Amino acid sequence: MLQATEITIDKAALILKLLGDKTRLTMVKILDHHDCCVCEFVEIFKASQPSISQHLRKLRDVGLVKEERRGQWIFYSINKNNEHYPFVEQILHQLPNQDHKLKELEDQGTRITCC
Repeated sequence: MLQATEITIDKAALILKLLGDKTRLTMVKILDHHDCCVCEFVEIFKASQPSISQHLRKLRDVGLVKEERRGQWIFYSINKNNEHYPFVEQILHQLPNQDHKLKELEDQGTRITCC
């Protein structure tokens, strides 16, 4: 039986594959401290809404990201209750802070443009 902190090789490989994409890795790092909606990621990554939604869907499908509807908008956050979050958290801890990306949106007046 697995202990709470153990992760199977297969699950670790899946998570590492998902986080091997620079956009998804950056998204997860941002979401670890901030809730964001798709439109904010569209601005941050200068990518299309369908592309951003696809990245978020992949993260949501494995349970790393959760969504919450606020009015007509959906906000995403890291799922710290996911059984594999401790594994992901160790990776995120090694990465540089990405708060400046949200600060740039605030400075441009484009943070949470959907709300």
